[in-house]
Amino acid sequence: MSQIAENIKKIKESLPDGVRLVAVSKYHTAEAVQEAYDAGQRIFGENKVQELLQKYPALPDDIEWHFIGHLQRNKVKMIVPFISLIHSIDSPRLLAEVNNAAVKVGRVVDCLLQIHIAREETKYGFSIDECDEFLRVGEWKKFDYIRICGVMGMATFTSDETEVREEFDTLKQFFDRIKMNYFPNVEYFKEISMGMSEDYPIAIKAGSSMIRVGSYIFGPRIY
Repeated sequence: MSQIAENIKKIKESLPDGVRLVAVSKYHTAEAVQEAYDAGQRIFGENKVQELLQKYPALPDDIEWHFIGHLQRNKVKMIVPFISLIHSIDSPRLLAEVNNAAVKVGRVVDCLLQIHIAREETKYGFSIDECDEFLRVGEWKKFDYIRICGVMGMATFTSDETEVREEFDTLKQFFDRIKMNYFPNVEYFKEISMGMSEDYPIAIKAGSSMIRVGSYIFGPRIY
């Protein structure tokens, strides 16, 4: 068994029921992705549109591609024809752009609202107040070609586990509140994408349904 296959097996064995693994393949080769695919992994996350567009045609067509990085509006139309889930909807304008592109290709695109829960200003996302206001105003209800399936967040990059836990708990509480207020009977509104290589065990305890793991699977990135 290859090292990548062993790493995937180890992670999956530690996951509780209902938590899915997104293998983050950014900066790793199509060959490395194929190795993970051969080990049974089917969900892969990419951060850069250009890199995703190179890998997508070179790899098996039953891969579920997730876009997890900052998405520029002018690149939305390039991935909408095939993307399975966009984790990083960080503004009303981006959601509208995804809907417009999805209308043109005639497919509904699943999306997560990215919430800024970290201390670092460099991370993207709605603030909790902004997202509350966005959902309350309700423009998103007119978008027939997107489905809001949940939320995504990144914790502060720190060794302080208490802080990380508090940030993940904040996201889970926000998810529960907007589920009750805006999506009470919506079966597909169920995803909380939180937790990466360094902090996914904490995220799982806080209620994550989807972890995004790269370096623990593929090793250090080659930039």
